[in-house]
Amino acid sequence: MKKNFTVIFIFTFLISISINTNVFAYDKPSINAEAGILMDLNTGQILYEKNINEKLAPASTTKILTALITLEECKLDERVVVGPKPPFEDGSKIYLIEGEEITVKDLLYATMLESANDAALALAEYISGSSEKFAKLMNERAAEIGCNSSNFINPNGLYDVNHYTTAYDLALIGKVALENSTFREIVNTEYYEIKPTNKQIETRYIYNINKLVRGTKYNYEGADGVKTGYTTKSKNTIVASAARENQKLIAVQLRSEKDLYEDSIKLLDYGFNSYKAEKLVDSSSVHSTIKIKGTNKGISVFPKNDFYISTPVDGNPNYFSSIVFNKTFSEIYKGEELGFIEITLENGKVYKIPLIAGEDYKSFFYNLKYKSPEVYKHSLKPIFKYILVGIIPFLYIRKRVIRALRKTRKKHIINNKLNKRQLYEEQSYFYNKK
Repeated sequence: MKKNFTVIFIFTFLISISINTNVFAYDKPSINAEAGILMDLNTGQILYEKNINEKLAPASTTKILTALITLEECKLDERVVVGPKPPFEDGSKIYLIEGEEITVKDLLYATMLESANDAALALAEYISGSSEKFAKLMNERAAEIGCNSSNFINPNGLYDVNHYTTAYDLALIGKVALENSTFREIVNTEYYEIKPTNKQIETRYIYNINKLVRGTKYNYEGADGVKTGYTTKSKNTIVASAARENQKLIAVQLRSEKDLYEDSIKLLDYGFNSYKAEKLVDSSSVHSTIKIKGTNKGISVFPKNDFYISTPVDGNPNYFSSIVFNKTFSEIYKGEELGFIEITLENGKVYKIPLIAGEDYKSFFYNLKYKSPEVYKHSLKPIFKYILVGIIPFLYIRKRVIRALRKTRKKHIINNKLNKRQLYEEQSYFYNKK
């Protein structure tokens, strides 16, 4: 009896551990930072939030926006001549020299890996002429991205009471930046060398200070960016990203006084363990077929790209989707966008995935005109309509002219006959009188 009781107790204890472990895996983490967010990079879904709209100093995570603008405005091989101000910029630097010629690419790696304030300022001056003018460009670009609670004063994040952002805005900036393949390559690089320049005879060795992507104890599986920051007033800040298979996450923390990397790992673990990437749209499969009324012809339509959303690991995706096609086509070429899939998530966010043709369609006389969902009918091309519109009056006028000519000719013939008859009668009268 005692033995059976022991077995039952052990079995119950193991079940209890299993249940508690599962609960722990789904519990939202607690972080030390004053503000933080975990976002799905595919959709922008918010998986975790803490004071996400609180305005705080971003420190060097500012450089994410600086790098994004640089990549949009410049080519990597463009050469920058360093002005008099960058060498005297405060904080971390690679010790640029006035008059030094250095490529945009080298400055970007220095900015994002070594967090060089002088490199960020050199880029800002090269693009806009001054830090102040570049800050205006930063605020314009941030507004385009959707940042409603940010204001940038400088390109590197040196503390200023009027230089601020929010965890949500910074996640949006990071999301857009990570859509740029060159940016992704830069922030996922552990080590880079800047070759000697016209002013510096030594090679500069640049190391990524983001410990999540380096071979440290904080190295995280799938980590691929992005940027850390620190000033005495801003405290620690970080934008961390990681990808596993089709799941891509970004975690932001602002004003953290301890456990910055541990909490980043907590957030990313929470995302990967509690959510799964659910594929809603598959670009390799026919999504629908455009049918042409009155024919056996059908045009296969494919999504332009895959689309994933984050769904709880033990749940199913909750969404609504519909298809919107263009109203009229003349000629269709394989790969041409014909419409889009509109997906609405339960939080109200709407996403549009382009639909492209899987084959060509051409007709000399007809366009395709929308009749009902996925059904089109032949519609005579406008030029032929104009021709018909022109031909009908022409034929009508031609008919009237021909009829008038015939009538005139007939009248002329009759008159000729009458004239001949009258002439004959007059001649007969003359001869009879003789």
